[in-house]
Amino acid sequence: MSTNSDGLAGEVATSLHRGTNWWGAFVIGLAGTILVTGIVPFAAQSMGAASVPAITLVVLIGLVLCFCMAELAALLPHRTGGLPSYAYDSYKPLGETTARHVGGLSGWGYWLGWFPVAPINMILAAGYIAVLAHLPLGRSLLPLGSLGTAVTSTVLIITLAGLLLLFIPCYYGIRMGATFATVLGVLAMIPLTLLILLPVFKPSSFHWSNLAGFHYADPKTAGVTFFLAWIFVISWNAVAMEAAACYVGECRDPARDAKIALTAEGLYGVFIYIGTAVVFIGVLGAALKTFDPLTLYTSFANHIFGNARWVQYLIGIPLVFALLLSVLNAIMGVGRSLFQAAEDRMLPRWFAHKNRHHAPDRAMLFNLACSMIVALLGSPVRIYIFSNVGYLLAIVVALVGYFLMRQFQPDRVGPFRMPGWFRWLALACGIFLGIDYFAGGWNAPEIVVGPGESHILYILGIVVLAAYLPLYFWRKLTDRRRGVSPAEAPATLAADPAGAPALAQVEPEG
Repeated sequence: MSTNSDGLAGEVATSLHRGTNWWGAFVIGLAGTILVTGIVPFAAQSMGAASVPAITLVVLIGLVLCFCMAELAALLPHRTGGLPSYAYDSYKPLGETTARHVGGLSGWGYWLGWFPVAPINMILAAGYIAVLAHLPLGRSLLPLGSLGTAVTSTVLIITLAGLLLLFIPCYYGIRMGATFATVLGVLAMIPLTLLILLPVFKPSSFHWSNLAGFHYADPKTAGVTFFLAWIFVISWNAVAMEAAACYVGECRDPARDAKIALTAEGLYGVFIYIGTAVVFIGVLGAALKTFDPLTLYTSFANHIFGNARWVQYLIGIPLVFALLLSVLNAIMGVGRSLFQAAEDRMLPRWFAHKNRHHAPDRAMLFNLACSMIVALLGSPVRIYIFSNVGYLLAIVVALVGYFLMRQFQPDRVGPFRMPGWFRWLALACGIFLGIDYFAGGWNAPEIVVGPGESHILYILGIVVLAAYLPLYFWRKLTDRRRGVSPAEAPATLAADPAGAPALAQVEPEG
């Protein structure tokens, strides 16, 4: 998309309403940090103390990514939808066509990575709600046969109902979404942060010997293949703090808000991910068993407070709020990525529609429908692998794209800028994750899900990712029918009903 990005950041044209600030971007982006609740218990059980360096490595790459995205978001304040929306500008040195397709494929891969967060976390939240409310679980169902895992009827009903209810604040725009996210974020993150600090008040509950040597839970699994397979799955969670970038384009002062929101998100994510892994291993040690996250969190708290019934509610209720916040972001954030890719004319025009609340309603509705289908898979770990085929691709594209921007477009200087050497660090992170995309991703089904598991989940992710091509050609065909030039459509300023400047695509009606 061509646009004029001169002037003060808050005055630069954007096609969505500037209705929030760094706090709004930060609290909605907490959905990425909250994914710690879904990965640390699984990784700690399977990897043992070795999960600590694995999680540390990935979350530090996530911090690097946050700094990269803060710089690009401040430089390109007219773009919305987070890291894939910057790919077009970043890859321009490789040619216009390459830049457009890298941007389009990245946006579609990012969608594949983020929308499954909604069904995964809604499934977990539904299970916790059923346990906390002592609801009968009903009979087990296998809606997708052997491709999925059994899920009870009660959990499935709560999951589908929860997805529908959380779509409501998403529909009402960024202000409503930020308000809703603030409530959920505070109710979730304060207790989860305090859990990391609890061993300080009862030192006898923490055993450094459990961490000594960062040993594997099963020494027979130690090896590069096992480690890379888990890095692939962990990277779906522990770099997700970048989600705050999805909303910088709707901040009133993106130059200021980008660096504050993403720096805070990245640093807080490092603390939460590493801190949770350390205290889980240090307190539970050999007591780590194959249970769901709620049971493990409750077991952890029992070691601090003793076996009391109220502990389950103390842990369970904040976990439910945390998971609901992630569901909210999964519907809202990646909807904006689809919206931006449609405005860039790489995906069908249908995704570029906005409602009267200045929200990309159709893109979010698409996320909701796909989330309800993927919820039928039942197993979070299975969805991780299928989903990360898209997400990790978008991450690698973003890290390499940052390098290309700094290396080949040094004259493009924004209000926030990392040191020159930082581009090489971003490139190294991108290359490492690129290698893991194939080496770790291919082996993840058998190692992470279970022995004998086929590669169908990884292949399914590739197939969905490849769906970008027919969607692109459909957009190209409809543009031709509408008489739109193959070149970029011009952009003009149009009045936003709320008073902020907005970006309008000039296309013939038809």
